[in-house]
Amino acid sequence: MLNIPPDLLGRFVAVLEERGVPLAQHSYYKKWLRTYVDFCDKYRLKATSSKSQAQFLDKLREKKQTDWQIKHAAHAVSLYWDVQSALKPSAAASGAEPLSWDRALSELVAVIKTRHYSPKTLKSYSHWARRLHDFRKDREPSSLSSEDVKEFLTYLAVKCGVSASSQNQAFNALLFFFRNVLQKDFGEIRDVVRAKRRPYIPVVLSRQEVDSVIRNLYPPYDLVAKMLYGCGLRLFECLNLRVQNFNFDAGVLTIHDGKGKKDRTVPLPQSILPELVAQLDQVKRLHGQDVASGYAGVFLDHLLEKKYRNAPKELVWQWFFPAKTLTTVEGSQERRRYHLHESHVQKAIKAAVRRAKLTKRVSSHTFRHSFATHLLQANYDIRTIQELLGHSDVRTTMIYTHTIKSCTVKEAKSPLDF
Repeated sequence: MLNIPPDLLGRFVAVLEERGVPLAQHSYYKKWLRTYVDFCDKYRLKATSSKSQAQFLDKLREKKQTDWQIKHAAHAVSLYWDVQSALKPSAAASGAEPLSWDRALSELVAVIKTRHYSPKTLKSYSHWARRLHDFRKDREPSSLSSEDVKEFLTYLAVKCGVSASSQNQAFNALLFFFRNVLQKDFGEIRDVVRAKRRPYIPVVLSRQEVDSVIRNLYPPYDLVAKMLYGCGLRLFECLNLRVQNFNFDAGVLTIHDGKGKKDRTVPLPQSILPELVAQLDQVKRLHGQDVASGYAGVFLDHLLEKKYRNAPKELVWQWFFPAKTLTTVEGSQERRRYHLHESHVQKAIKAAVRRAKLTKRVSSHTFRHSFATHLLQANYDIRTIQELLGHSDVRTTMIYTHTIKSCTVKEAKSPLDF
């Protein structure tokens, strides 16, 4: 293993203390620094290149390092770059690579993947970082301050007229970008023009309207809609269901890795148990055909396939709502099975709503809103509904109190009805 110059290592330890890294973790950070420098020397990579960091983290994942170890390694490399910049401030004189926007965006992607955030989070955070880049093309990422963010958020609200939710998303994305990529304190942003958030009351269907939409759906989309309404699932939670999520003996459905990477259980609707069993039998038949045809299995998340090499072909890992055709993986040319695509379900529901001639704006998420509202109308406790929906905060669940008539106060009427 290569020796790191004492002055560089000393400065690295000083940066650890400045950034508040606990003393007990210093030895780990120094170990990751030595491992990274040795990795760059072995594969002839620049130690100040974002490409080398991405390859280094990929190597750690191949060696099945834990999430917190990869997180420490990524942070150690970022701090090492700060030390290099401080010791050699002139990039032109030293030949070191400055923190360009390309490198900053690449590091943002690496940090998000290290933390196993969802692909949608990766897409949105990268989008807002690129929007900030377009807004401040003349500035390097390391020279940005909270004032630049304040001007950008004001620009979004005043010039672009974005919604309050989009502006809040931009704020959270840039907060993450500053803290985890630029390693800067975001500071307190005051007096920024914020888009006004309108109070939102979700669209809710009556039980008759729910049945009307389901009657106008064709298999397997009708069963998907019944699961959305009967279990209060989000669309991606429903489509990500596998055979092992169903416990028919106990009448319980387990949702793994829901929004926020949370698990929860909900009761299976007894009225559709025969349909669920029939769907399971169909999955078994399709699985037998796939195995006989020599397919490579279903898609698995993260490194599960490396840990359980036979899992993609096992019945318990098969999708409960499989796609109709196999997908050819680019590069390896493997034929794998994916679940129903969310856009197909959304289009099917939209067409069913048209055929049912409803006068409400309905989406797949409307079934989840209806699930919560109908439980509330049936006098279920708000905390119980919160657990069934998987909400972290009961205030999120409280929105459904506005979708039903109040039973505790006098019902408001129009004067024309007096």
